[in-house]
Amino acid sequence: MHFFSDNATPICPQVMAAIAAADQADHGYDGDAWSARLDAAFSTLFETPVSALWVATGTAANCIALATLCPPYGGIICHEEAHVEVDEGGAPGFFTHGAKLMPLPGDGAKLTPATIAAKLATIRNDVHQVPVRTLTITNATEYGLVYTPDEVAALGAVAKAYDLGFHMDGARFANAVAHLGCRPADLTWRAGVDALSFGCVKNGGMVGEALLFFGPQAPARTEEARRWRKRSGHLFSKGRYLAAQILALLDHDLWIANAAAANAAAQALAQAIPGRLIHPVQANELFIRLSTDEAATLRAQSFDFYDWGTGAARLVTNWSQRPEHVAPLADALVPLARG
Repeated sequence: MHFFSDNATPICPQVMAAIAAADQADHGYDGDAWSARLDAAFSTLFETPVSALWVATGTAANCIALATLCPPYGGIICHEEAHVEVDEGGAPGFFTHGAKLMPLPGDGAKLTPATIAAKLATIRNDVHQVPVRTLTITNATEYGLVYTPDEVAALGAVAKAYDLGFHMDGARFANAVAHLGCRPADLTWRAGVDALSFGCVKNGGMVGEALLFFGPQAPARTEEARRWRKRSGHLFSKGRYLAAQILALLDHDLWIANAAAANAAAQALAQAIPGRLIHPVQANELFIRLSTDEAATLRAQSFDFYDWGTGAARLVTNWSQRPEHVAPLADALVPLARG
């Protein structure tokens, strides 16, 4: 019973079938029939013209987006627990050729307009300080919390007021949309988002993510992002296999069905141990208080998960699990909840 990460999940059968169907000769790089369909597919989903690129990894999607939105001398506001700050090995600085991450605090890894405005107020408008040029958030956050459309729009208003590019790391964007039941547009471009890293691997894909650009600058930004993708070594010669996976997840809203399944499995676990939850469970991650002995007891029963600091653990469910699949862990958690 693995609850380490949704990065390690099985490949969704529809995705595997799409890879097999794409196993035929076509044009190389992104000149194939599958890659050519991405713009239209995402434009339909987001109810607006969208420019879309496949990229190899989530880190590449995030960092190519930031390199497109932020010049080398600029600053990028993020949360202090953001993936770009904590888990990408300095890739944002590498891709942007020197842009500075400016991490800020916030409960549940969420930023607020007030926190961002306070930071902006401290930066002088002269050559001696780094000017902020971009804002990036994660939805769902690194602690499994979901920004609502209104919350994103409030951040978007700050970005607009200060002329900042606005990027969303959507590694678990599907889980956020499934939780909210909202239109994807309401959580992105209608709320002021310029670029979205649309997660696929955590939601049943094998390899590859999508990088989306919105708004009147989208075509120009996409062309710039193509150059970053090539320059950084992320232009696959057989890109049709990545595009085919993404299209399969979009087909008949499989991406939402998969995310909803992961969210439901997380809720089944949350209901078993409500008093130990560190954060509300809104997507497919649970953070629970767990002693060293309790963690050892669970691992002795073949449940795998990450320790998360001292006295805490992270559990992650995935698209292939249903409440009945996680019932053994739920049953094992109930006695801990009583303790």
